[in-house]
Amino acid sequence: MQKKELRFCPYCAGRFERKCVQGRDRLVCTDCGEIYYQNPLPASTALVVNQHNQLLLGKRAVEPAKGEWGLPGGFIEMGETMEQAALRELKEETGLEGKILSFVGCFSQESRFYGSIIIFGYRIEAVDGQMQAGDDVEDLIYFDLDSLPPVAFEAHRKLIANLKKGLKGYKG
Repeated sequence: MQKKELRFCPYCAGRFERKCVQGRDRLVCTDCGEIYYQNPLPASTALVVNQHNQLLLGKRAVEPAKGEWGLPGGFIEMGETMEQAALRELKEETGLEGKILSFVGCFSQESRFYGSIIIFGYRIEAVDGQMQAGDDVEDLIYFDLDSLPPVAFEAHRKLIANLKKGLKGYKG
């Protein structure tokens, strides 16, 4: 599935056409002249490490990367901070409530589904709740940091590498 492109202006319903504006290929309305700036989508992830230095991963139940492993996370919604999104997504996907411990990093990646995505990662301590696979995952497992399964998304792999660098006592 390819990312869909807008065809009509959200302001006047005129047709969009592609033009070079400000040195970039952009959508421009043929009626009102409005430029539609296509920005990256922000997403937030939870890196939950238990008392045994194991990282929680979820097996994805939906595309993209259905059946592959990734960090609990998803898109940041309007009126929500990056931290709130990470905690909300953790609750929705795992049933766990958490507390932010630290910022792990921020990376961007391209998605054939959504275009450009900026992904923020937070180390989170699970403080309450019953772990169970939620809306976008079919399974949840804590894995040893030295024996993680292949992780679907490049940004998740980079966040995990940052996490490992920052963990005290980790020698991987």
